[in-house]
Amino acid sequence: MKALNNKLKKALNERKKQHRYRTRRITKSPQQIEMQVDNQNVISFCSNDYLGLANNSQIKQAAIDAINDFGVSSGASHLVNGHSIIHHQLEEELAEFTGYPRAILFSTGYMANLGLCQALVEKGDYVFEDRLNHASLIDGGLMSGARLQRYLHNDVSSLKQKIQKVDNTSEKLVLTDGVFSMDGDIAELPALSKLCKKNKSWLMVDDAHGFGTLGETGKGCLQHFSLDEKDVPIYMATLGKAIGTAGAFIAGSEELIETIIQKSRTYIYTTAMPAAIAEATRYSLHIIQNESRHLNNLNNNISYFRDCCRECSLPIENSQTAIQPIIIGDDYETLQISQELFESGFLVTAIRPPTVPEGTSRLRITLSAKHTHEHIDQLLGVLCKLIS
Repeated sequence: MKALNNKLKKALNERKKQHRYRTRRITKSPQQIEMQVDNQNVISFCSNDYLGLANNSQIKQAAIDAINDFGVSSGASHLVNGHSIIHHQLEEELAEFTGYPRAILFSTGYMANLGLCQALVEKGDYVFEDRLNHASLIDGGLMSGARLQRYLHNDVSSLKQKIQKVDNTSEKLVLTDGVFSMDGDIAELPALSKLCKKNKSWLMVDDAHGFGTLGETGKGCLQHFSLDEKDVPIYMATLGKAIGTAGAFIAGSEELIETIIQKSRTYIYTTAMPAAIAEATRYSLHIIQNESRHLNNLNNNISYFRDCCRECSLPIENSQTAIQPIIIGDDYETLQISQELFESGFLVTAIRPPTVPEGTSRLRITLSAKHTHEHIDQLLGVLCKLIS
């Protein structure tokens, strides 16, 4: 055991030398804009709580009421006795909201992606993925047993070349992020859909960062491009970002959802999310459908942030979403800027390889509906001095 620990220690020390050692900050406040982190008051610019609903008083009360009625645990998997009426109602409401015949809940987005791949493809089939897909999609493809091929980022012609070289008799599954989590750019879904239809391939979109934030009413990437379930037969989104709760869902046809229920190991063999979380999610979905100010505020902040960055010549990327990365490049320099921002009262996480490609370490700034223009001005006032 001592030899093993020494080996681990050596590897950890090497990671520290590379400036890629990860540490956890400790929060002592709810997930909101103004937080207490590591005993310091900061303005957060790194949360995925895009609509500012994670600490919404009405959503919290919905969860409390459900705890009183259903307790704090679902007690078992959905297929044993953990599938409550609240879970069922949420699935029906998510299906209606997204425009699909059915939806199914998962405890996490990671489990949804692994479970979908494992249920649909196997050895002898093919999975095609964007090179910048989220780790859960990559792992899903690898663990499925199918042959995994990765195409150039957001390059439909690269995907076309790869699809046309494989056996037409095999199942083909194309996986893509809707909004890419580290760059904030949006997948070329219309072109991907057209290609997949022509080549009889499944198309699955992970809309974790688009659901609730894109489209006229927050229905995500499909609404953004005026697409529907015929264009994208498999739709997945998480509930712990813009929705402000936890978990994930997959939406699709009756046959797809029933196949997941029968075959997806990450669905069959895990405890269902607490009914209280499902009820909180139902209330959050109600707010998104009836209170457009949250999405309007987010879009206003995105435009304001980008305009201000251009005025002070900050090197922003081509992102129209809440994810606004500023690429620094060097790992150590990125860490230093992040720490100086923290000491100035701003929480902005440094993202380094292997999460992003070599030489592209960055500050991943995320915007929320709850940020004010004053918050943004304060951040950029410090950031411009650090980067200039």
